[in-house]
Amino acid sequence: MLVGTASFAQNKNAKATIEVDGVCMMCKTRIEKASIKTKGVKHADWNVKTQELKLIFDEPKNSLKEIKKKIAAVGHDTKEIKATEEAYNSVDPCCKYRDEQVVKDHEN
Repeated sequence: MLVGTASFAQNKNAKATIEVDGVCMMCKTRIEKASIKTKGVKHADWNVKTQELKLIFDEPKNSLKEIKKKIAAVGHDTKEIKATEEAYNSVDPCCKYRDEQVVKDHEN
């Protein structure tokens, strides 16, 4: 009797780029720290100008959805998962990326 097992290849060094809202270097630190603390994330680099977070992570250990949840939990929105008002309000006033005036202030 033969027993078949289906296995799906999962990349231990998967690369992904996701958009994360933020405005400054304090945001960068918070976003990268939340990402790195997520199980399986090996590298996280968020660009202030492009608002892109480049990740290297172990797919068998975690998913992009879980990483996005961790980022939202520290107050930063992604396209798919928005931070709660409570999480957003916990960020420094300088980091209020939903406030048009704060965004304008960072453009100078």
